[in-house]
Amino acid sequence: MARTSRQERRQRRGIEAGVPPLQPPRKPPVAEVPPPAGDGAPNPAPKSDSAAAAPSEGKRGFPGVRFIREAIAELKKVEWPTQQKVVSGTAVVIMACLIVGTYLYINDRVWTYVVQHILLR
Repeated sequence: MARTSRQERRQRRGIEAGVPPLQPPRKPPVAEVPPPAGDGAPNPAPKSDSAAAAPSEGKRGFPGVRFIREAIAELKKVEWPTQQKVVSGTAVVIMACLIVGTYLYINDRVWTYVVQHILLR
């Protein structure tokens, strides 16, 4: 299942709060191709949106361009944390590291004593 966009999440929260939803943006109309000047041959059929959206395997070029465009599109969907959330998350990680580090230090000292004074005696 695809992730919802930021606009969709905002609309959903607005509906839950009793605010009417926003109308989705309309797609601009597809421009007609002007007729060729003079040869009298009919215009080829315009490409549909699905054909334009399909990846073109025959094109040559830098293969990472598509990946970069998709990565940028995904980054636009990210809900970045606020500064307060970053600071509190960092504080939690530092405290957890201090607690685990203290536990491991004490445990190491106890087992060092047990091995040196009891087992190797």
